[in-house]
Amino acid sequence: MLSYNKLAAVAFATFVTFQAPVFAADANDPVVAKVGDVEIHQSELDLAIANLDPQLGQLPDDQKKVAALSASIDVKLLAKDAAAEKLDQTPDFQSHMAYLRDRELHNAYFKAHVADAITDDEVKARYDKEVAALPKQEEVHARHILVKTEDEAKEVIKELDAGKDFAELAKEKSTDPNKGDGGDLGYFARGRMVKEFEDAAFALPVGTYTKTPVKSDFGWHVIKVEDKRVAPPPPYDQVKDQVRQLVMRDKYLELLNKAKQESKVVINDPALSKAYDDAQKQQDAAPGEDAIAPADGGDQAQPQQ
Repeated sequence: MLSYNKLAAVAFATFVTFQAPVFAADANDPVVAKVGDVEIHQSELDLAIANLDPQLGQLPDDQKKVAALSASIDVKLLAKDAAAEKLDQTPDFQSHMAYLRDRELHNAYFKAHVADAITDDEVKARYDKEVAALPKQEEVHARHILVKTEDEAKEVIKELDAGKDFAELAKEKSTDPNKGDGGDLGYFARGRMVKEFEDAAFALPVGTYTKTPVKSDFGWHVIKVEDKRVAPPPPYDQVKDQVRQLVMRDKYLELLNKAKQESKVVINDPALSKAYDDAQKQQDAAPGEDAIAPADGGDQAQPQQ
């Protein structure tokens, strides 16, 4: 358990960058402490708790409350002295407060018109759009038996030709760690396996096995293809938070572009202006970095690599 002094120190580190004071005075927002004539309300304490340093996040609620209250009291004590010295009237302070005000207004506008404005229907529609745009990617469901020599692999093929079960032979003869699963590799797309293995697997018809051993850096393989399919999209529930981020990004950029059309941006420094313009062009041209990808079906063991 952190000591009181450590709690207060960590809380202080949060409060020196804290920028969203709340002033409330109603029956639903009781006073939890007073510093001289200055009251600290429950709403302020709640906000202080929410903005504590992340390393306090795992502490019990009562300890977080103590840390936040301690920091709040410290802030009120020195804020009173700072105001008495008229530090709140200096140009630097006024400039800093103006910046914080604009930033908090920006955040409030974002919350109202982007974060809180997105509907589940919009997210689902964007998911459907992303899924429709996914490239068709073939996957193979294969098993394999890995042995050390070509002669061993040829012997395995003879036993398969004689009617032996592939999975049972894999359990008996394969040196791959997945032998207990009958050599099952699950579904995989191109690029997941070593080239020699991959080329052979994708060339095989469903239900057949290699009639000649396949050599790789890991040994000799006998491969059987169980199925082929087009890779399915990831389930909606698995990626909906990711898709929501895409919708939020697009809504945010739409708001920014509209605002830029209404208010011309002029940067006096030519070099800084060019750098800003280049950054904006890159932002506009960049594809969606969070775009969803086909579901990864390769959840089984791979050939030794």
